[in-house]
Amino acid sequence: MKKVEFQLSKHEAEQLFREYGEYVYRTALFLTRSRTHADDIVQETFVRIYTKFHTYDKAKPIKPWIYKITINVTRNYLKKQKIYNLFKAGKLTNDHSYDSLESVYLHKAELNELWELVNKLSQKSREILILHYYLELTLPEIAEILDVPLGTCKSRLHTALTQLRKKAKEEHLFYFMEDSV
Repeated sequence: MKKVEFQLSKHEAEQLFREYGEYVYRTALFLTRSRTHADDIVQETFVRIYTKFHTYDKAKPIKPWIYKITINVTRNYLKKQKIYNLFKAGKLTNDHSYDSLESVYLHKAELNELWELVNKLSQKSREILILHYYLELTLPEIAEILDVPLGTCKSRLHTALTQLRKKAKEEHLFYFMEDSV
């Protein structure tokens, strides 16, 4: 029996890029902190999506598959570039309301301290924290992206949070020790 391979049409490829391009870019930018690197990663990610589309299981959601490719391309890119310091700054979003300029400054300072702590963790711990808390992916999505069992994903998240709390305690940053982290 002949295996049927699915290929993307030009229109479908453009649609995928329109739908996921910005999110892939933001993910790459956050992981590399470089627009140039992020652009390269987006390009390589969509080339890989196009060339490997025949391996995609259409019975499953496409989003985790795309992010798995994004993470793998980013990992490979960072290894090639020998970039080990992935996270240097926090995210300040516009959805927070602040009472004063001082509170904005304090929030930024806390985020910078948090990302300095995150940067001291292992790559696996950083990855799970970013995927879950920054990119807001569910644990099942993360498990699929990282190609690990859900239990392993939960264990990594627990370990990462434990390590983060320990580092916060060591550096006397008690506001990170709450269970909300």
